[in-house]
Amino acid sequence: MRLSARVDYALRACLALTVAGDTWTSAERVAAAQRIPTKFCESILLQLRRGGIVESRRGSDGGHRLARGAQEISLADVIRVVDGPLMGVRGQRPENIDYSGEAGALQTVWIALRAGQRAILESVTLHSVAMSTLPDDVVSLAADPAAWR
Repeated sequence: MRLSARVDYALRACLALTVAGDTWTSAERVAAAQRIPTKFCESILLQLRRGGIVESRRGSDGGHRLARGAQEISLADVIRVVDGPLMGVRGQRPENIDYSGEAGALQTVWIALRAGQRAILESVTLHSVAMSTLPDDVVSLAADPAAWR
């Protein structure tokens, strides 16, 4: 799985908003806190607003905040808003690809890979990342030295 810079920045922006709680936070403050280029951060926050992850308010007391509780927003939710489906093969969903002959089992591999990604990314919320309370299965997977190579 390859995550784009846009997804990385979106997740970091959401984590800054998680820590801010219900406080309206400017795009400039989010960008500075996470070292994201301001214009890029503004664009990402707009995309997250359109996707229902973030809400915004204009004015001197305005800014951005999460549209719902951080414990209700998974990493998968953010990734899907920014980059679309979690897994694709040549831009297609794995269940829509037809392989033949000796390559036939590849479809099963791609679907299993997507299921594994979903299991992790849907179980980890913004709140659990911000509070460093990741699910035990995620911590166990990352504790394996082979995971770091």
